[in-house]
Amino acid sequence: MKQLPNPNAIFPNEYKTSCFIKNVVKAPNISIGDYTCYDDTDHPEYFEQNNILFNYPEFGDRLVIGKFCQIASGTKFIMGPANHRLCSVSTYPFNVFGGAWTENTPAHLLQLPHKGDTVIGNDVWIGRESIIMPGVKIGDSAIVAAYSVVAKDVPPYSVIGGNSARFIKKRFDEELMELLLALKWWDFEPKKLVEFLPLLCEPDLEQVRQRLKQELLR
Repeated sequence: MKQLPNPNAIFPNEYKTSCFIKNVVKAPNISIGDYTCYDDTDHPEYFEQNNILFNYPEFGDRLVIGKFCQIASGTKFIMGPANHRLCSVSTYPFNVFGGAWTENTPAHLLQLPHKGDTVIGNDVWIGRESIIMPGVKIGDSAIVAAYSVVAKDVPPYSVIGGNSARFIKKRFDEELMELLLALKWWDFEPKKLVEFLPLLCEPDLEQVRQRLKQELLR
């Protein structure tokens, strides 16, 4: 068998425009699966600095991205501390500017609303310049159209787009989606995945359906 892509490589090919970002993101509250890649012609290895905004681990929220996700250039993940206080007359962050303002106001992070963790499933494709808002859950194999603002949860195998992003369609019929979610091909061992690649790229969905049924009966 020919050499397999190394999940621990920063740049998986000679072009160096795609980066396996689990190998460059260091924040303790961020988890990224194998083979998930960010594509950019300008230093994709700076994904954490340029594309994950307002991340303060002490705030308590997490960003979890699954395996085999494809994140296009300019996509931004907005973390919880980007929010402002909503429980009072003014939303202005007086506390962060020091002096008497800090002494007379509650700690800034303690007053911010918590949206929870942002969780991106496996095999998710996020189009160029999209924005993922705090606390959003995007299901396995969903597609986010370019320039979308995702502020609500997205079911698996859905196509969404717009600002705010709206449901466009399901990628496949219910039976095929259930088979794929049961298969969880993204958890295959590398050699088994290689054997399955022709099926994952097969446009004849009826053939795919029958092969999946056979595989799941084993």
